[in-house]
Amino acid sequence: MKSLWQLQEAKNKFSEVVNHARTDGPQEISRHGEKTAVVISFEEYKKLKKHRGSLAEFFHSSPLKEIDLTRTKDRPREVEL
Repeated sequence: MKSLWQLQEAKNKFSEVVNHARTDGPQEISRHGEKTAVVISFEEYKKLKKHRGSLAEFFHSSPLKEIDLTRTKDRPREVEL
């Protein structure tokens, strides 16, 4: 199972790269010895693109939203320095 391809080889064997991405997982492409791209299956792509919601939506749906986080009006504690 090959998962790292040089760019020229990946171009020449693109169908094979895609087949490996579908069956064996992400296929890395390197150019001049540096990893530059990844070919993934469409199923993997859908998982990555799945809407996860915004941070505001996350906090709004959190069960912790009922906690009272207001500051008290008490005077600050005195500290000896």
